[in-house]
Amino acid sequence: MSYFILMVVVASVCTILLRAFPFLLFGGKREIPDIIHYLGRVLPPAIMVILVIYCMKGISFLTSPYGLPELLSVVIVVLLHVWKRNILLSVGIGTALYMFLIQVVF
Repeated sequence: MSYFILMVVVASVCTILLRAFPFLLFGGKREIPDIIHYLGRVLPPAIMVILVIYCMKGISFLTSPYGLPELLSVVIVVLLHVWKRNILLSVGIGTALYMFLIQVVF
């Protein structure tokens, strides 16, 4: 039991330190380097693309249901996000649609 408590404490401390590190490093009057601004601009979309590719890598287009649940869910997520600009809404509805499709329809 104490092992698990220690593990949670260590993980918590590491998380707090990692979140405080940028403020300690760049806080105050110090100028943020251009590379950090660039990474802050390009990494979020790049990570999302990598996650989508990772999630879609196991689709088999040669066997039933031919990737239809995944593709329909992705289309709905994209359309909802373009329409509402709400990541939580689009991903939540896309996930619910995917689960409905694989559990009930296909």
